[in-house]
Amino acid sequence: TYLKMHKTNSIRYRMPAEWEPHKATWLTWPHNPTDWPGKMSSVQRTYAELTQKLSAVEEVCILVNSERHEMRARKYLKQARADLANIHFHHIPTNRSWIRDYGPVFVDDNRAKKELKRIMRFRFNGWARYPAHQKDDSVPLELAHQLNLKMISAKWKKVPLVLEGGSIDVNGLGTLITTEECLLDQHKQPRNPGITKSELEKLFMKYLGITNVIWLNKGIDGDDTHGHVDDICRFVDKRTIVLAIETNSSDTNALVLAENKERLKQVKLENGSKPTVVMLPMPRPVYFKKWRLPASYANFYIANRIVLVPIFNDPADRKALGVLADLFPTREVVGIHAVDLLIGLGGLHCITLQEPV
Repeated sequence: TYLKMHKTNSIRYRMPAEWEPHKATWLTWPHNPTDWPGKMSSVQRTYAELTQKLSAVEEVCILVNSERHEMRARKYLKQARADLANIHFHHIPTNRSWIRDYGPVFVDDNRAKKELKRIMRFRFNGWARYPAHQKDDSVPLELAHQLNLKMISAKWKKVPLVLEGGSIDVNGLGTLITTEECLLDQHKQPRNPGITKSELEKLFMKYLGITNVIWLNKGIDGDDTHGHVDDICRFVDKRTIVLAIETNSSDTNALVLAENKERLKQVKLENGSKPTVVMLPMPRPVYFKKWRLPASYANFYIANRIVLVPIFNDPADRKALGVLADLFPTREVVGIHAVDLLIGLGGLHCITLQEPV
């Protein structure tokens, strides 16, 4: 969809792209045992490894529920030799650790006299699936107070607008990618019941400065968010998109990802040019007991001088790391073993949140 009928000077807010300079990365230290049954200490070690890598290149801010929770995090971080001088703890209670989806969206305000940064608050309804989400939903509000940043509440028809960070990806110049399955489904996991595609596009323009929306169809199997785009398709720079592709035709993801590839052949960027699309392999299916997990290399996280990529003890790990290393020549591309993390049905991108400079 290409919104030609806008006046650029009427666009107030801009959501920076993930590769733009960060002030910090935000995490929520794991604490909910139902997310990772029997794997909590392993997942905390994964968090510590991730934090150690991040704290070498930027500030890391970690939400914890209590003093005891912070002490446990510090123990793991010391073992991982993370740079504790670059790590800051914020005591804000949460239900779960998927901060990408409920944390604040930091935006630039074009009309600001001096302090440009604002917190855009979208509401979080537990992916329209899990009832315990009230603490997570209030995180942007708490952070606006603690960081002393002005907060804007996004609304649709005077009702709070529900949107998760993992359901969108932006190039910082006005183009956003998302899926119809996640944002438009009115039956299975509705975020904003009754909302239309064109209403959403107008709201993206109003609150995120988006003039151009690329709609893919569906997400991958095993994803309990019902179609988050950060498992399938991501911007790696202003003009280049990576797309997860399944070459095993008998896999349930093969058709879905092939259809998204067809859609990308038709799309344009905000300036009317065609994006460059690069294929990213999929790992073999990963299971926990009888459940398929949403394993995908597309769930990487771009930090100041590094890119952290989930790996799965899979033959395709090396190929995926190679594809991304070619696309990020100025950053170190680092694989983080993420099979245990995946048991919670999320990856590295889902547990991280960038705060731009």
